[in-house]
Amino acid sequence: MIDNHIAALLAFAGRLDSRVRRALADPQQSARTIADWTAALADVPATLPDTGWDASQAVRRYYEQRGGDRSAQFRPVEPHDVLAAWAPHRAELMNRHTDPVPEADPDDPAAWRAELLGTRAAVAHGHTPPSQYRAEINAAGQKRLAALVGGVGHGPRRYLPAEVAEQLAEFRPTRAAREAAVASGQPDAYAHTCTWCRAAPEEPCRTGFRRHGKGRGIKATPHPCRIDAAHRAAEQAEDEQQRLARLMCQPPAPRESRARHTTGGQHR
Repeated sequence: MIDNHIAALLAFAGRLDSRVRRALADPQQSARTIADWTAALADVPATLPDTGWDASQAVRRYYEQRGGDRSAQFRPVEPHDVLAAWAPHRAELMNRHTDPVPEADPDDPAAWRAELLGTRAAVAHGHTPPSQYRAEINAAGQKRLAALVGGVGHGPRRYLPAEVAEQLAEFRPTRAAREAAVASGQPDAYAHTCTWCRAAPEEPCRTGFRRHGKGRGIKATPHPCRIDAAHRAAEQAEDEQQRLARLMCQPPAPRESRARHTTGGQHR
């Protein structure tokens, strides 16, 4: 904020607090106060309409005494009160900010780093709004990205190109065997807990019986009990689908007609 912003902010505080109004009555003291506030709040913007920041609202919240804070009863507002309100708002801006790709030459690390830090400093000081790649994608694009990211690292769904998966098959035999089994139509055994080695879902089976699994090797194929559990779950799911299909095919039973009871007596 500059001198004019600070003068307007102190004038607003004077309307809320007579102590501030009396302190600004002396021209010399008023000039010193404005100079001190300007030096302390030089990196704090006056307003940011796009993000909802307003320094006058921070002063107002100080005098509202929120959260049981009674400081306003003993002293008028000071620059550190505005800084305390600006700090969480600045942290929120930085959390929403996504570093854009610098226009500097990547072969010049100094220029690349300087532009990157300059962009972050501009957002932290409120000179520019945060850059959000997610906000620039429409709703359909966000749903598509969420669907793609949702399968990364979870379940038997392939999230790598086919040619990359083939090149990595020899380095991850367990994953390759799992994908091959699911592709052939077999149920996914790794979606269930192994009753033999106590391996959790999505984890490979292990060999040996050492306590807490220390020093136990990883099996490239699941234990037979885990495969049987997957087959039983698949059969139960198929039976449930067939039962629901039969229920949907059955016509609804006719409703029984019941005699309506009427009150006796004569109508007049």
